[in-house]
Amino acid sequence: MEGSSTTLILIGVIFLGFILIASMIKIVPQRTAIIVERLGKYRATYTAGFQLLIPFFDKVRYRHTLKEQAIDVAPQICITRDNIAVEVDGILYLQVLDPQKASYGIDNYRFASIQIAQTTMRSVIGKLELDKTFEERETINVTIVEAVDKASEPWGVKVTRYEVKNISPPQSIKDAMEKQMRAEREKRAIIAESEGAKQAKINVAEGDKQALIKNSEGEMQKRINEAAGRASEIEQIAKATSNGLRSISSAISEENGLNAVNLRIAEQYLMAFGNLAKTNNTLIIPSNMSDIAGVIATATSVFSETKDKKK
Repeated sequence: MEGSSTTLILIGVIFLGFILIASMIKIVPQRTAIIVERLGKYRATYTAGFQLLIPFFDKVRYRHTLKEQAIDVAPQICITRDNIAVEVDGILYLQVLDPQKASYGIDNYRFASIQIAQTTMRSVIGKLELDKTFEERETINVTIVEAVDKASEPWGVKVTRYEVKNISPPQSIKDAMEKQMRAEREKRAIIAESEGAKQAKINVAEGDKQALIKNSEGEMQKRINEAAGRASEIEQIAKATSNGLRSISSAISEENGLNAVNLRIAEQYLMAFGNLAKTNNTLIIPSNMSDIAGVIATATSVFSETKDKKK
């Protein structure tokens, strides 16, 4: 019996020893900090790794994560500057930088940060009209971050950012806003259509103008070319006539040239009478056939005078 009692006592002592040793050893995970108190007084802040505590004297009082935390801020009713009630919620991002201050600076830094974010949100929304609340999200976020970060500095907490998730006005306001947006879209569509029609008319008018200019320029060039052609034709005819007269004059000056001229005049005279006989039923014959000789003699005298003047 005494052996059994001794064995049980020994087992109990060993078991208690294991318990004491287990209570002395603390393994702190990465990005975690524990606050250790000795006899109710702050002793140390232990971070990741193997740590030893004195049993019955040291106690882990607080445990904090050093990771960035995303805290959901519950929806709340805010009154805008134009007296419209809107429901707003968001997400607050913060991180514990000083575990000791986060433990002893405030009872619950998460709850306190949410309350400051909500009160700041109501204050900021109250300064804005409903339409501006949708446009000024970035301003709202920055204002809340500054307010919460300033208040949480003594708590060893850093607020990194705040994001507004939803801004929900009443259903009646949503319906009115939808009608307003629909009207605005229709207005923009009408303006865009009218601008397109205006531009189309301008383009057509500009095209007609350019076409008229090109046509007038083409017509002008055509007339210039025709005038140049006629002038060139007249000039060529004049040159040909001049050369012909010059050749005739030269031929007359040669030996027997006058006789050739007389013969040519007679031929032309007789051909003219022949043409009259072809085109008319009546043939007109001069009463005095000696007129032929007179015509020839007149022409011969003209050529003779011209020849004498040249000499």
